[in-house]
Amino acid sequence: MSKVVITCALNGVLTNPAQHPVPYTPEEMAASTLDAYNAGASVVHIHFREQSMGRFPSWDPDLAAEIVDAIKDKCPDIIMNLTTGVVGDDISGPVACLERVKPDMAAMNSGSLNYLKLRSNGEWAWPPMLFDNPVDKVAKFLNVMKEHNIMPECECFDTGIIRSVEMFAKSGMLSKPYTVSLVQGVASGMPARADLLPILVDLLPEDATWQSIVIGRSEVWDIHRKTAELGGNLRTGVEDTFYLANGEKVDGNGPLIEAMATLAREAGREPATPAEAREILFG
Repeated sequence: MSKVVITCALNGVLTNPAQHPVPYTPEEMAASTLDAYNAGASVVHIHFREQSMGRFPSWDPDLAAEIVDAIKDKCPDIIMNLTTGVVGDDISGPVACLERVKPDMAAMNSGSLNYLKLRSNGEWAWPPMLFDNPVDKVAKFLNVMKEHNIMPECECFDTGIIRSVEMFAKSGMLSKPYTVSLVQGVASGMPARADLLPILVDLLPEDATWQSIVIGRSEVWDIHRKTAELGGNLRTGVEDTFYLANGEKVDGNGPLIEAMATLAREAGREPATPAEAREILFG
């Protein structure tokens, strides 16, 4: 079978570094990327956080450049994928980081979602919020990415959003190369169920490369295995989970990527090198 691109979701944006093994300083992020790279990751997806406590996102382009330079110093050939997720109309922060860093890829949240989660007692885990990504906002991001030769990673949280990606392409908004991420496990989005994955894949644009992003605990590994078997690319990291398939909690990204590489090989696929990943993703 084909080689598989493994992405390390390095840190995310919501978890508390005081409680979880989430890197946020340039030095920590570079070291954690190297662990993931050595274990088989060819892409790193990164968020920037303010440097006092690492609890909140930062769109400081100087910090973005410092972090990316630190990662490239340790892993010169790894493919860089930046977040762009922001609530509201003002996209100047993500755009400033894209323009400063000019990464290989960037996340493109491809539709809106009521971002909800309930506690076991029936109370909201956070105030209900709308992760708003209307078409005009998507178009603005796509224009910036096209201008700077950045490949969009179309993140889809629900089935209608997957179907919208094909409409973006047919309307001329979205051009190849691009890749599609099937985001599963968000409480108010697509559930993390292996039996649903073939249906989601069937909704993809023809010939699109794709990967699964699966949020959760040990149950996420069944989806990853099915993804590998169906020919998709793979992503894991402490943004998505802290747990291996046996329920063991990890202390960083390295063990997660090592487990993913093992899973890929069990499915008959070898992790792609960064050079091979560039050929798969960019053509």
